[in-house]
Amino acid sequence: MNMTHHKFPRRVSLLALFFALLAAMGCTPTTPATSPPTGKPYEIVTTCGMVTDIVRQVAGPHANVTGLMGEGVDPHLYKPTRDDVARLNKADVIFYGGLTLEGKMVDVFERVARGGKPVVPVTAGLAPEKLRELPGLAGHFDPHVWMDVSLWSECVQHVAETLAKYDPPHASDYLKNAKDQRQELELLDKYILKVIASIPEKQRVLVTSHDAFEYFSRRYSIPVKSPQGVSTESEAGAKDINDLVEFLAERKLPAVFMETSTNAKAIQAIVEGAAQHGVKVKTGELFSDAMGAHGTYEGTYIGMLDANATTIARALGGEAPAGGCNGKLKGGSHE
Repeated sequence: MNMTHHKFPRRVSLLALFFALLAAMGCTPTTPATSPPTGKPYEIVTTCGMVTDIVRQVAGPHANVTGLMGEGVDPHLYKPTRDDVARLNKADVIFYGGLTLEGKMVDVFERVARGGKPVVPVTAGLAPEKLRELPGLAGHFDPHVWMDVSLWSECVQHVAETLAKYDPPHASDYLKNAKDQRQELELLDKYILKVIASIPEKQRVLVTSHDAFEYFSRRYSIPVKSPQGVSTESEAGAKDINDLVEFLAERKLPAVFMETSTNAKAIQAIVEGAAQHGVKVKTGELFSDAMGAHGTYEGTYIGMLDANATTIARALGGEAPAGGCNGKLKGGSHE
């Protein structure tokens, strides 16, 4: 198993006991093939929507891609069901985010990988120096890599190279699909750089529910403040909320942002606190750990980041075209 950048805790869990019982009953799955079955699409299972989307783009018609996590699902807290475990055992290839994003699934990934099938974190191809090390946690990295489009584009390439090795007859298709996808991501990256730069500097601060936007901050030059940590398992403290209220009152920021996959309680407390200081703050909604509804533009990786950048720019006093980046990707110019 490729475990680059990953430090999986070893612990006894109910799932581990479940697997032991399956083994005792003779239900342990057979060792999977290391190359795809011929004559039909093979099966790929993925975790969160951002991973699912780029894998589908790269795999094309050669594989059926099943994502375990739907709209609004928080990967930090997601616990695999019995059906999920069955899907993972039956899959030919598994892709996940990595960097402990899916922290409650690591036991399952380790167990399935011991059977020999590819179980691959899409972030494994990134050089450590490109990752954001968590403050005070040497060797542990922020998993929200998709917030930097240029880095997520490198993950697309890693998916393509993985599938090219797994299925050599279709290697050229995977690499071409990745090239096409990365060209669109380059346009998206330029769009985000432009619209975020249009926000007046004094107002160019992103206040969000939890600390998921640091890669976005670093790439697109917008400071981020959040009352909650990198994982949604952490709690927003009263001091963190009070500090942000004072910051809003001082800077008179026009907007703060809730996230579709996290509890809005802390942001609501901040808005109410600012109002007590005579500062009226609007709220917007961003996609952080999950994309929009399946079948919608926001239910794609490109649509998710486009919607975020456009929402942030408009709410904080910047400029974004009426159609966001969507129209640009359909053939227009970014200039």
